[in-house]
Amino acid sequence: MIEQGAAAPDFTLADQHGEDVTLSDLRGKTVVLYFYPKADTPGCTKQACGVRDRRADYAAAGVVVLGVSADPVKAIQKFADKYELDFTLLADADHAVAERYGVWVEKTRYGRTYWGIARTTFIIDAAGTVARVLPNIKPETHDDLVLETLGSLGAATS
Repeated sequence: MIEQGAAAPDFTLADQHGEDVTLSDLRGKTVVLYFYPKADTPGCTKQACGVRDRRADYAAAGVVVLGVSADPVKAIQKFADKYELDFTLLADADHAVAERYGVWVEKTRYGRTYWGIARTTFIIDAAGTVARVLPNIKPETHDDLVLETLGSLGAATS
């Protein structure tokens, strides 16, 4: 997994509208980059709706929020439309970006082993450096933890 203090690996992924988003184009802004396992599942829906509902808090913190899953564009577009998600979701269908960030991991559930995204949030500062890594984050507490972390970073992320 990418560690705090490392340069955030650059990438270009399509968003829910099929438009390319490149991380390095956001230099000068703090980015909350969160990886979630699968669009329109209970935990991921709770997490995404939390970001939507705390939109004013993220705006006040002056950050750009990007959610990334291994879903194709069509699936994240449907997810965004269904829940009126007004922030950027990115399609990492081949999970290459998840692999570069070290969040594409082997998982076990109900005795079945498979590969998927480990729910993890990276706070990337204006210079493109990973300021914080929040691994194994819970959907229910995601926004509180991220916003608290942003507050503790203060001017360091601006």
